Amino acid sequence: MPGLSPSLPAEPAPRPARGLASPPLLIALFCVLWSSAFAGAKLALGYCPPLTLLAIRFALAGVIMLALAWLVDGRPKLTARDVAALVLCGVLNNAVYLGFNWSALTLASSAYVAVLTSCLPLVVALFAGPLLGERMSAVKWAGIGLGIVGVVIVLRSRLEGGHESLTGTLLVACGVVAFAAGTLAFKYLKPQGGIWTGNAIQCLAGALAVAPFALATEHVADIRPTPQLVIGLAYLVVGVSIGGYGLWFYLLTRSGATAASSLHFLMPPLGLFFGWLLLGEAVPPLDVVGIVPIALGIWLVTRR
Repeated sequence: MPGLSPSLPAEPAPRPARGLASPPLLIALFCVLWSSAFAGAKLALGYCPPLTLLAIRFALAGVIMLALAWLVDGRPKLTARDVAALVLCGVLNNAVYLGFNWSALTLASSAYVAVLTSCLPLVVALFAGPLLGERMSAVKWAGIGLGIVGVVIVLRSRLEGGHESLTGTLLVACGVVAFAAGTLAFKYLKPQGGIWTGNAIQCLAGALAVAPFALATEHVADIRPTPQLVIGLAYLVVGVSIGGYGLWFYLLTRSGATAASSLHFLMPPLGLFFGWLLLGEAVPPLDVVGIVPIALGIWLVTRR
């Protein structure tokens, strides 16, 4: 993947809280991969139970990246603390976050789940100051406020129609809290190791954490091996777990947690687009209106 560093730096890049210092192309690629994952998961979930699909995805991605890690990074040099930190982040970022999110996708539209997940920057911003020492200016808080306004506009258009589930909403909320905790933990603990090694360990930890719940609550007989399932799973493994998560942790090492997480405000418009393009989900007019403050909020939070 172009631009990926072979190892995670011991300290964040200079001026981490002021904005994203990564090339715009990498940021755009991350946003596309991440937002399209909601529609891709929705497509695959029609043919496989959510936790079973997650366990398979994490296991495949983890094995592939572990092989890449040995080829790109060489034999990883990790302390027990590094491994423990990566396992913790993997459980939070993969097992808990996506376990809740994918369960919600069986009850709600992919666009709705994308919109709710975009609230991540607010949760991260609330704790980035005391935990990470990041400075939040009035302009950045205004940007986060605008992003939330845009999300609320989209939520209102969805909930007033009575098309979404309260249970699904609560599941996504739990997932967002877990993902925020994983983001803050990654920045606070600063685990060492290459991008491939760190992502591989997190994926394998997620697979081990999800597998017992999948075996206890779901049935292998419910898996229907269709072309849609194979295509969806392949995209989730290669495009999202390897590409999307790899870029996410790369961006986290190059910027502050608040600035990086503010990219998730882009998920509502992109999630709406991919839901419409791939799944034929309707896009109410108010959804489009909500994109304006979301875009402005991202600019205020991420600008230097």
